[in-house]
Amino acid sequence: MSSHEQQAQTLIEALPYIQKFTGKTVVVKYGGNAMVSDDLRRAVMCDIILLHLVGIRVAVVHGGGPEISGMLKKIGHESRFVDGLRYTDRVTMDIVQSILCGKVNKDLVAQLNRLGGQAVGLCGIDGNLFQAECLDEKYGLVGKITGVNPEPVESALSGGYVPVVSTVAQGVDADTSYNINADTAAAKLAEALHAEKLILLTDVRGLLRNPDDEATLMHVVHTYEVPGLIEQGVISGGMIPKMECCVDAIAGGVDRVHILDGRIPHSILIELLSDEGIGTMLKKED
Repeated sequence: MSSHEQQAQTLIEALPYIQKFTGKTVVVKYGGNAMVSDDLRRAVMCDIILLHLVGIRVAVVHGGGPEISGMLKKIGHESRFVDGLRYTDRVTMDIVQSILCGKVNKDLVAQLNRLGGQAVGLCGIDGNLFQAECLDEKYGLVGKITGVNPEPVESALSGGYVPVVSTVAQGVDADTSYNINADTAAAKLAEALHAEKLILLTDVRGLLRNPDDEATLMHVVHTYEVPGLIEQGVISGGMIPKMECCVDAIAGGVDRVHILDGRIPHSILIELLSDEGIGTMLKKED
């Protein structure tokens, strides 16, 4: 098959998926290596613009751990983690808010705009998008989402924009902002938007039955299998909260959740618009 035929074949293969998802909402949680590498970041941005142009409503939720750690290091403030969550004291919270809502968010918006997208930046405080209370004092100013007002994101989507959301929430129990885990925030937003899909970009292939063997990638996991997989130790460490917030999103009405390897260029397009499917898809039983 010539390369032209190959290209045509790829486009034809994408057609039923485009028809299926056009007009639907997809939430992408963007973080990890895909944020750090320029080439991967560009690939993710191009995927998002392409989905947007074929009529899929894409909302992006981003983290920014490396940038936060970098800035804390610059000012000589130690990063420390409790059970895998960043301990957030007042100084750290100020940095989280300025880096996430400011620099990281606006850099992503600028890059999407430069590549021909129409993006608008929001943080969880805007329009009361994420409301939260203190998760547990041992984590400091880390919040647990108590309410989501999807209106600001919905308005941006209806206006033809790609909303880019940073995960800082408005405190409802104290006069403070809270740092929110980006996976959880993306799952809660996907629920509130009645999204068709939630895509989590990570630094792993997906869920591996044997963590040392990439050939054991589990392509489909049903939500009822998750507790057993946690018990067997297949889902362990940082993958446990990730999978639990995916299960919650599906229970809240999101149709499918995909855990994708953000280190693979264009993993979003391959997963959404081709027959291949490259990560782990989580769904309810058929």
